[in-house]
Amino acid sequence: MRSQFVEQVKRHEGLRLKPYKDTVGKLTIGYGRNLDDVGISKDEAEMMLLHDLAIARDELIRRYPIVLELNKPRQEALINMCFNMGIARLSKFRKMWEAIARNDFNWAADEMLDSLWADQVGKRAEELSDIMATGEYPS
Repeated sequence: MRSQFVEQVKRHEGLRLKPYKDTVGKLTIGYGRNLDDVGISKDEAEMMLLHDLAIARDELIRRYPIVLELNKPRQEALINMCFNMGIARLSKFRKMWEAIARNDFNWAADEMLDSLWADQVGKRAEELSDIMATGEYPS
């Protein structure tokens, strides 16, 4: 498409980076994307997920550089948690972080399960705590 045309549509629609209700009450985002009727594609959802996981990884490593010393499965379990609950809430897992610093991964896994988060997410917490304990993905 011609860039002049695209720029015109951008100018007419305006850019909103957070969802809002348009003039007819439809949930909208970006340059007029109607989320109620159009939604997003699987490719767009995948792109957003990968972007958000990269942000979670960067926040996690910035706050807890020790994460880089862990093997990939344990790193990714923590990235999963960070993506799910955010770095502020993950930082409250003080005993888990103490256990990780001591390389006591069974204790860290127990601390993961001994939380409101584990009650809220169920099997997700069980799977991630198993990865933390074993350092391996489930078969």
